Amino acid sequence: MTKTEFEAASVTVRLGRITGNYALLRDLSGPAEAAAVVKADGYGLGAKMVAPALARAGCDSFFVARLQEGIVLRPLIPKARIFIFDGAQTDAVPALTAHNLIPVLNSLDQIAVWSAAGRKARRPLDAAIHIDSGMNRLGLPREELSLLAAEWKTRLSGINPVLLMSHLACADEPQNPMNAAQRNRFRSALAMLPPTRASLAASGGVLLGRDYLFDLTRPGLALYGANPQPASKNLFKPAAFLSSRVLQLRHAVAGETVGYGASFTVKKPALLATLGLGYADGLSRALSNRGMGYVGAKRVKLVGRVSMDLTVADVTGVAGIKPGDEVELLGDNISLEEVAEAANTISYEVLTSLRLRVPHRYTDDV
Repeated sequence: MTKTEFEAASVTVRLGRITGNYALLRDLSGPAEAAAVVKADGYGLGAKMVAPALARAGCDSFFVARLQEGIVLRPLIPKARIFIFDGAQTDAVPALTAHNLIPVLNSLDQIAVWSAAGRKARRPLDAAIHIDSGMNRLGLPREELSLLAAEWKTRLSGINPVLLMSHLACADEPQNPMNAAQRNRFRSALAMLPPTRASLAASGGVLLGRDYLFDLTRPGLALYGANPQPASKNLFKPAAFLSSRVLQLRHAVAGETVGYGASFTVKKPALLATLGLGYADGLSRALSNRGMGYVGAKRVKLVGRVSMDLTVADVTGVAGIKPGDEVELLGDNISLEEVAEAANTISYEVLTSLRLRVPHRYTDDV
């Protein structure tokens, strides 16, 4: 986007970091193809910019959650395969076929809808089939899998299955026995159906090793620099940099309070900076009196409640600070994991919250 004369806050997205993370994930995926998950507007960073950059870097397969997300991306990555996690509802069939999108079929009902569409088109339509291996969210449960296995020739009439997939519930915990249990259930399911390419691993699953890679991996979170296994060293570089400008400076004396609810009391004379960023911009209100920022190399605390448009930082001791200076709230100095921990949430929510009002800038920097 074009930078305006003054932006109170902004997100800088380093596309070079995202493509670099993809290259690493492709290497870690070994012989498997590495796809890219760009749902939720590229995890809040702008799918219209992220997906074409990944396509230029060699990514051929993309996953989104919603039909509309796939429709938006199709003209931007015309040669790529775009999978829709939500599947095929009856009223979605015309758009799915018109935009050459591949539904991830989650139930026998969706399989029936897509089969009818293929027969009507007089050609088999590509689809992925999602098998629930223990998450109890989307995907064919055991009883539906058994029915499909017994009647696959009939039920898959009009369908060209290009992928069988499942999803790990605990890949962020490498030692969790659920991982091996789901892998084994998935292998058993694959043995029940005609041979097809298979996919189990998202970002965390890629790091679990070769037994989880199968034919295609679906990294999402790691592309954007977050750590998919927080207890281990992060192998990926942060791609999002959230900063805000100082709108005003003021001196406060001991006993004065800051912000709504007077939730912070100044203990000694302090220099306070009001920042042009709040929860309407994706800065969690849970960071009130808990969050951190950086002015250059100096770490500062967020004090008082995060409000809709404004946040206050204690910048006492920051030499030369003045209105207009930038304060980093996420980036090289403050990781997604650190912000998430302070807000009592997860990296996914921190990233996707950046889809709100704050403007995005893009760079190819690495």
